[in-house]
Amino acid sequence: MYKAKAYSAASATSPLASTQIPRRDTTERDVQIEILYCGICHSDLHSVRDEWSSIMPTVYPIVPGHEIVGRVTKVGSAVTKFQPGDLAGVGCLVDSDHTCPNCRDGLEQLCPNQTLTFNSPDKHNTAPVTYGGYSESIVVDERFVLHVPANLQLAGVAPLLCAGITTYSPIRRWGDITGKKVGVVGLGGLGHMGVKFAKAFGAHVVVFTTSPGKKEDALRLGADEVIVSRNTDEMQAHAGTFDFILDAVSADHDINAYLNMLGRDGNITLVGAPEKPLEVSAFALLFGRRSLSGSIIGGIAETQEMLDFCGEHNISADVEVIPIQKVNEAYERLVKSDVKYRFSIDMATLKAE
Repeated sequence: MYKAKAYSAASATSPLASTQIPRRDTTERDVQIEILYCGICHSDLHSVRDEWSSIMPTVYPIVPGHEIVGRVTKVGSAVTKFQPGDLAGVGCLVDSDHTCPNCRDGLEQLCPNQTLTFNSPDKHNTAPVTYGGYSESIVVDERFVLHVPANLQLAGVAPLLCAGITTYSPIRRWGDITGKKVGVVGLGGLGHMGVKFAKAFGAHVVVFTTSPGKKEDALRLGADEVIVSRNTDEMQAHAGTFDFILDAVSADHDINAYLNMLGRDGNITLVGAPEKPLEVSAFALLFGRRSLSGSIIGGIAETQEMLDFCGEHNISADVEVIPIQKVNEAYERLVKSDVKYRFSIDMATLKAE
């Protein structure tokens, strides 16, 4: 093992602070990566503050971060896909059981024995749990390392490893949306990526927002129209006309208002995760044969497909780059939705610690 600089939290009420963590030496299948940028995901904050304790309690100390972009520094003897100097990415997963039906179908994100990038039991026994990307380096099985397009700005690539694939996957899975009317509910870290992907796939993109002040930015990101969801007349004018809606809102909201926007056989896919259960009207589904579904990240192959697509279409996240020393301030701003649209940590600033 070797020691790596990192930022960790010691408890649910502790700030993230500089520390050193153990990393395993590369095995024959491993890739060692110098981390250049790490995005901040809302799940980082939830995990650090143990807000998902009923689902996945946090083991402390915790080193969050699963939107990782860096450069390969070392590879194991059996590695064939990477070599030192390559740009590489790591998302939300660093392992799975490789044998279950989901893994065999390329859906590692649904594997019941998956290993998350942070706060999962460490199969290698380097530490009690896995440690994430708020660190100067990481060692990951080659099968869970991704190639990063060289033409994209790396700070904006990092959030693609979670926010990007979370929005790309359901849009891609829904089918050919060329010329279709696609809605995106909420213009935040997830929503702004949904707009970019839906537009790149050729859809007529409409953003739903509660904030009239976001109209200009929605259009800049690629939206064709913007609906202020609190405006009854605007909502009524579009009722029953959407083919697909991506709901990226994590706050409590009236899902039935958006179900009624769908046309026949239309679908709403949830990628946001409201804390409280949503009340769904049966009649909003029954009339029009509408459907409501959910989606998380994609598998490794689909994530690579997404990165390649981003390279071809010059798509990356809109980010505010921060030094690691401002991560606690960024968390407070994240709670207030005070970022357009993701934070990306410049990990070179860790070297000053």
